[in-house]
Amino acid sequence: MRRSILRAAALAAVMATSLPAEAQPQPGPRRDAIRVGILSDLSGSFADVAGPGSVIAAQLAVEDFGGRAADLPVQIVSGDHQNRADTASAIARRWFDTEGVDAIIDLPNSAVALAVGEVARNANRVAIPTAAVSSRLSGDLCSPNLVHYSLDTWSMSNVPSRALVQQGGATWFYVTADYAFGHDLEKQSADAVTRAGGRVVGSVRHPLGTTDFSAVLLQAQASRAAVVALANSQADFINSMKQASEFGLVRRGQRVVGLAVYISDIVSLGLEATQGAVVVGNWYWDLNDGTRSFGRRFAERMGGRMPTDLQANVYAAVTHYLKAVAALGASTDGRAVVARMKAMPTEDMIFGRGEIRPDGRRISPVYVFQVKAPADSASRYDVYSLLREVPLEEAYRPIAQGGCPLVQGGGG
Repeated sequence: MRRSILRAAALAAVMATSLPAEAQPQPGPRRDAIRVGILSDLSGSFADVAGPGSVIAAQLAVEDFGGRAADLPVQIVSGDHQNRADTASAIARRWFDTEGVDAIIDLPNSAVALAVGEVARNANRVAIPTAAVSSRLSGDLCSPNLVHYSLDTWSMSNVPSRALVQQGGATWFYVTADYAFGHDLEKQSADAVTRAGGRVVGSVRHPLGTTDFSAVLLQAQASRAAVVALANSQADFINSMKQASEFGLVRRGQRVVGLAVYISDIVSLGLEATQGAVVVGNWYWDLNDGTRSFGRRFAERMGGRMPTDLQANVYAAVTHYLKAVAALGASTDGRAVVARMKAMPTEDMIFGRGEIRPDGRRISPVYVFQVKAPADSASRYDVYSLLREVPLEEAYRPIAQGGCPLVQGGGG
C-alpha cells in the first residue's frame, strides 16, 4: 500500500511538471491592500465629466469608509486610457496581473469599458463602468464580473425621445459620434422615436474629437427634420451645439436636442445658450442635504467645480464595492464580489437606496431637469430645476429585453 501511494504521488508530480506554464498554479500578488483603479480620460474629451474628478470622488469614498476594508488599507490608483481601447486593455492587464489591483472603476468611453470588462472577466476581477453608457454593458455583453453604475443609452434615449415625439417632434435627424457609445445612443433613440409614432429621416456620423461640424450641420439643416438629435457628448456635444446655434437651426424652426448632457456641458455653454433645455440624469448636486454636502466637499478639492453625475457614480460604486469586499473578507474572486454586490441593496448618502439587477444594471432614481434661465440662477453651478422623477419602470430597459445571458441562464 505504501509503495502504491508513493507511485501515485510521483505520477502526480510528473503530470504537474508536464503541464504548460499557463496551467500551473500561479501565485497572486502579495495581499497587503485593497487596490481600486480609476481608469479614466485624464486630459481628453471626457476629462471634465469624469477624469481627475473621478479620482477625487473615489478618494472621498475611501475616506468616508474609514480607509480600510476587511482589515486591509484601501488604495486608489489612477491611469489615463487616452480614449483608446487597446491602451485601456493593456493598463487593465498590468494592473490585474502584476500590480494587485482588484477592481477598475470609471471607464468613460464605451469602447474602452467593453474592452476592460472583457479583461476583468478573463482575470476574474471586477469592472464597474460609472461613466460609460452603452446599454450593451448590461445587455448582450453583460458579465458576471461587471456592474454598470451610470445611466445607459436606453435610459438617456428613451425618456426624452418619447416625450419629444409626444410634443410634436415627428421627424428626427441624428448627428452621431462614430464609436460604440454614439451608435448605441442613436439606435436606442431611433427605436424609441419609431415606437412613439415618429420617423427618422437621416443621420450622419463624425469622429471623436471633431471641431468643425459645418458639413454635418448642413446635412441636418437640409433634412428639415423637426428634431436634430446630437448623439455625442462632452467636447463633441459642446462644439456641435455651439455651431448649431451659429448656423441658426433653431431660428429656422428645428429643435436641437442633446441626448447625453452633463452639468459641465451646461456650464461651458452658458445658461443663455441652454436655458429651457430638458436634461435626463440620475444625480444633481442640489437635490438634498446629502448631495449638497458631497458637492461642497468635492468642490473644495476641485477648484470650485461641482461634481457631475458620473463622478458621483464613482463615489457610490467605490462605497458599495468596499461593502461587498468587507463582507467577503477581502476576496480576490471577482465573480464572488460582484455576486455579493448584487445581493446587497445599494445605499449611500448621495444616491440613497437602490439595487443591482442580475444583469449588472444598477437601479437608482432618474430625474428630468430643465436648465434655468440666467435670471433664475444664484451661482455658476445652479443650473437645473427638477421637473419630475421618472418612474423606474419607464426609466430602465426591462431586464427581459436586454439579451443578457446571465438572465437567460446561459452565461456564468
